[in-house]
Amino acid sequence: MNRPETPDRLIPIPDVQASRDERHLAIDRVGIKGLRYPLTFADGEGEAHRTVATCAVYVALPEEQKGTHMSRLVALLEERATPGAAPLSVASLRGFVDELVQRLGAPGGRVEIEFPFFVRKLAPVSGVASLLDYDVRLTAELAGGAFTSTLRVSAPVTSLCPCSKEISEYGAHNQRSLVTIEVRPRQPVGVRELLRVAEDEASCELYGILKRADEKYVTERAYDNPRFVEDLVRGVASRLAADARFAAFTVEAENFESIHNHSAYARIARGW
Repeated sequence: MNRPETPDRLIPIPDVQASRDERHLAIDRVGIKGLRYPLTFADGEGEAHRTVATCAVYVALPEEQKGTHMSRLVALLEERATPGAAPLSVASLRGFVDELVQRLGAPGGRVEIEFPFFVRKLAPVSGVASLLDYDVRLTAELAGGAFTSTLRVSAPVTSLCPCSKEISEYGAHNQRSLVTIEVRPRQPVGVRELLRVAEDEASCELYGILKRADEKYVTERAYDNPRFVEDLVRGVASRLAADARFAAFTVEAENFESIHNHSAYARIARGW
């Protein structure tokens, strides 16, 4: 079957992007950002799930080349959105970047992909199921022949103030907190695994649906596990530091204080 003729096959069209630039200035990063696209993501060996990601795709541009071919960057994502395409995963990021630089003939490339990640959780007493959303960000870069990648997750949790518990005759103030973990792994790491580390170090984890028996449980669970914002980052960081799979990590915690009109914040970074 003959391919249909397209305008560029009928009429020669100059490739302006491939023309020469005489200013002798290489560009570190050029491409597209802020592109929302449907993708399928698989966490480790788990089931693949559809999501909508916000993507940035860049390449390095040699000094002699006038421009890059932006449409080819979108085409890479389009191919991964096609039904039957292999899902994106932490392990497949290297192949994505390798294909990017090969297809564009570029000396280097970078991808940044952010998306909501949903986990179906069971309430601690009633067992009722519901979805809870987390934010995930993946980056992968090939520069100077060296490949690096990062994985960042943000987990909403509950924190209860140890000081408030100590000085009060009854009760203690608590609040929703956000724990953000970013790692540079030496080998692929699961998203759920990092989320579990954050939730384990909190006063209590969150759930989408709670019955009255569940609400009693999470209230008492938080009361029995008070955590300062400092405790949150130290607890997570100590576990990451003891894990040889991580070349570098950053842990941040923000408590959206219930008795102040400001947040409490702490951060630990190692190895960057």
